[in-house]
Amino acid sequence: MIIDGKQIAQTIRGELREQIAALRAEGKRAPKLAVVLVGHNPASETYVANKLKACAEVGIEAERISYDEYVTEQTLLNEIHRLNNDDSIDGFIVQLPLPAHINELAILSAIDYRKDVDGLTPENVGRTVQGLPSIVSATPRGIRELLARYHIATEGKHVVVIGRSNIVGKPIAMLLMQRPYLSLPGMSAASLGDATVTVCHSKTQDLASICRTADIIIVAAGSPNLVTASMVKPGATVIDVGINRIDDPASPRGYRLVGDVDFEHVAPIAGFITPVPGGVGPMTIVSLLQNTLQAYKQRN
Repeated sequence: MIIDGKQIAQTIRGELREQIAALRAEGKRAPKLAVVLVGHNPASETYVANKLKACAEVGIEAERISYDEYVTEQTLLNEIHRLNNDDSIDGFIVQLPLPAHINELAILSAIDYRKDVDGLTPENVGRTVQGLPSIVSATPRGIRELLARYHIATEGKHVVVIGRSNIVGKPIAMLLMQRPYLSLPGMSAASLGDATVTVCHSKTQDLASICRTADIIIVAAGSPNLVTASMVKPGATVIDVGINRIDDPASPRGYRLVGDVDFEHVAPIAGFITPVPGGVGPMTIVSLLQNTLQAYKQRN
């Protein structure tokens, strides 16, 4: 079965729209998100535009704050301090990547974890590891939401995560090995957690044999068609986080997007599988919206 992330994301947007409309009907203000963009990276510009559009669709107020690529690190830190102390802002993000002269960790560490709707501050990461209430980065939250909405239990299952990034691999591994009662606020927790998790990466030996033991494979390696049909046992769930641009002269754009999974050949074998595009991707922005509402509720 194909996991339709686009449809699930649309359903969640409708739920968020209703919740925010209810807040307004009670005379309360809407949640507010700020997005800090440094420079003019075309991909970042697109991501930010999509986030602001999504906010408008569900009733979240949004503000874009732009700096040129030569902004000093101190100026950016001053802006973060201002946002941390602005009571009208419930959450904010600093769009990554940042220019090379800015210390990314220093910027993320300066963000108040209660307003960190990207879930990337050391405080939120640490709270996730310890099973404490936290704001989890958008993609792992979206993956977990997909599993919940499709009633894919992880309890007692072997989950293989390919990729060890701070944004996807590490946090999703932590989430799925937690006890269910340590679930995220506002998320369905039934049968989620209590998984046995193996994290693989570029140095892992005999990746194929490890994958063949998995009930659930989550791939976030950034390597086109890395997971092939011979690596997947029949009935396994395959979650493809990768999105890669490969040349395709037959396409009007000259390229096409593919995931980290050989979808054409794996799909007939898998019990559940996410496509690329249309799988995990649409869940990332909607999870950011969920995180913003979560931050709003925790602050109010």
